[in-house]
Amino acid sequence: MVHCFQKNGYYIVLDVNSGSVHQVDEIAYAMIQLYEEYTPEEIVEMMLAKYPEREDVTEAELKETLADIEALKQEGRLFSKDIYEDVAWDFKKRQSVVKSLCLHVAHDCNLSCKYCFAGEGEYHGDRGIMSYEVGKQALDFLIQNSGTRHNLEVDFFGGEPLMNWEVVKQLVAYGREQEKLHDKKFRFTLTTNGVLLNEEVMDFCNREMGNVVLSMDGRKEVNDRMRSSQNGKGSYDLIVPKFQKMVEKRGDQEYYMRGTYTHYNTDFVSDLLHMADLGFKELSIEPVVAPPEADYALTEEDLPVLYQQYDQLAVEMLKRHKEGRDFTFYHYMLDLEGGPCVVKRISGCGVGTEYLAVTPNGDLYPCHQFAGEGKYLLGNVFDGITNEQARDDFKLCNIYAHKECKDCFARMYCSGGCAANAVHYTGSVNGVYELGCKLHRCRIENALMLQVALAEEAEKEEE
Repeated sequence: MVHCFQKNGYYIVLDVNSGSVHQVDEIAYAMIQLYEEYTPEEIVEMMLAKYPEREDVTEAELKETLADIEALKQEGRLFSKDIYEDVAWDFKKRQSVVKSLCLHVAHDCNLSCKYCFAGEGEYHGDRGIMSYEVGKQALDFLIQNSGTRHNLEVDFFGGEPLMNWEVVKQLVAYGREQEKLHDKKFRFTLTTNGVLLNEEVMDFCNREMGNVVLSMDGRKEVNDRMRSSQNGKGSYDLIVPKFQKMVEKRGDQEYYMRGTYTHYNTDFVSDLLHMADLGFKELSIEPVVAPPEADYALTEEDLPVLYQQYDQLAVEMLKRHKEGRDFTFYHYMLDLEGGPCVVKRISGCGVGTEYLAVTPNGDLYPCHQFAGEGKYLLGNVFDGITNEQARDDFKLCNIYAHKECKDCFARMYCSGGCAANAVHYTGSVNGVYELGCKLHRCRIENALMLQVALAEEAEKEEE
């Protein structure tokens, strides 16, 4: 399967199964789209008829282009076959090795964000704070179920994890002790709304956290509309100075700003650029996932504007790159040379198998977005996985489990999409969140265009 598209003046061809990306001229672009349907002689005849006035479109030139296309095909870089489908169904047989936990150290929050899937931090249940004993057992569970993996990941999550800060520090200390005993290495991360950030938290995070996720939606009026305290006061003025200080102190260590856009700010590029202009260079802004009846939910009618916004963002990023004012955008970060392995591309984040969420009382769920949903309770950190049927269902979360992915050019870049979104919109882990798929395809085209443009820019600089 090949996917051909034009973006920002570039003619781009993606070979879906091999992942090869080709920047071509207008003539080759047209010929590749005809290649599997017509004979070489027919293609030459059609191209000569289509471009009768162009001096560079000659029979000899066209035959040379056809030879180049055939060579790429023989090399497996165009029209390559899908050799992974049969292997993907063997994933269910693989041993479950856990490599990452999302620790819900606080089912409580000091904000009342309107779109929060956690229901103001409570996950539609009771407020709760994880004890050190439960957290310690969670780390023990991870070590015991990680097999021979050396590198393990733990994200301190909520609610708002800083509402249980002492336990976070204790668990980091315990994890560091266990590293030496079990030949493991923990990469801790923390996601925070910033309200409780102070010097002590910043310094500790900069010593111990491999990444810090800072939640903010952009412009003051946008942020404060959705991210306010329980008394309705917006959080922007409180968190921006703290986030700026945090990032300054963090230096070159990983962080990113994580925002959400809704029906009320479909011009979300203005929010991203606002954050960039505040000095934040590692950015992400995600489309809200909300019940269709919510006034802030995205609609099909929003899509043309959103597509335009993603196009505008890519062009602006190129402009700022040339000006030496780069920033990164999570959904445009592609590594075309050494990106995720094939297994990762096919099966995604490892929801319910490699990646699990732990509630304050120690219950295990497939990921943070399933927490509190009894049907998806997998077990607990004391007894381990007891709901093996549910876990096995998640083992088959891959691009071949979704019929909609069969003909989708972007499937190797989303791995079948988010299982939680699929369940919440279709009732099945094998469903797809269609609106999300449409946005993802637009993002991937722009991300590929950016890679092509940056590679071209780098070549010019070398000349």
